[in-house]
Amino acid sequence: MRITDLEKKIGEFSLRISSLNIEEGAIHGFVGGNGCGKTTLAKLIMGILPLDAGVIDFGNLTPREMTMTSQRPYLLHASVYENIVYPLRLRKTTIDEKVVDELLLTFGLYDKKNQYARSLSSGERQKVSLIRALIFKPKLVIIDETLSNLDMESAELFEKMILEIQRVNPQTFILISHQLPHLHKMCDHVHFFSNGRLLESGTADDVFLKSKNEIVRKYMKTQVIEMRGND
Repeated sequence: MRITDLEKKIGEFSLRISSLNIEEGAIHGFVGGNGCGKTTLAKLIMGILPLDAGVIDFGNLTPREMTMTSQRPYLLHASVYENIVYPLRLRKTTIDEKVVDELLLTFGLYDKKNQYARSLSSGERQKVSLIRALIFKPKLVIIDETLSNLDMESAELFEKMILEIQRVNPQTFILISHQLPHLHKMCDHVHFFSNGRLLESGTADDVFLKSKNEIVRKYMKTQVIEMRGND
């Protein structure tokens, strides 16, 4: 995916990306402070928001091959099971009941398979949204802070699941998170945003540990201090 001369204005906020390449089959991290444009860019990629200017060249990628999870997932007025298999029904794909049950067991939701999804706790809703996003094997998955809102054990299980997907049949992932250790461990490429601008792209080590950009370095230092303060 290639993004060129992108512009989007929302109120007083302006997002401008002159050039950004999202390498296929890799895990990308969107990093930056609150309000820097990470989620806005994700919504533009997904077509949730219209572009004001510029081009997003998806190549051969189609909307049906893309999905996005959010901090506040939308769940259907249906059971946990029906929410999870909805993307498969939508695409008229065969439902492998064994796979569904294994995922529900892995993430502690099997006993709630037939429960009304909207009655779940917030953490359980996040799990359902992630399983639903991954079950139809999309070519592009955007995860906006969803993993950050899970308990440590569940987050690690999803991390392992994503890394196993990448080992067997790589997909393109965009992870949006403030948890730098998580992104450093998971991402092949990191893109740092500030005030609606892309300041730097590179490997996780390049951006997190070796950046020469003063804004990036200051942000990283601040995050490390905050993480130490929460230990």
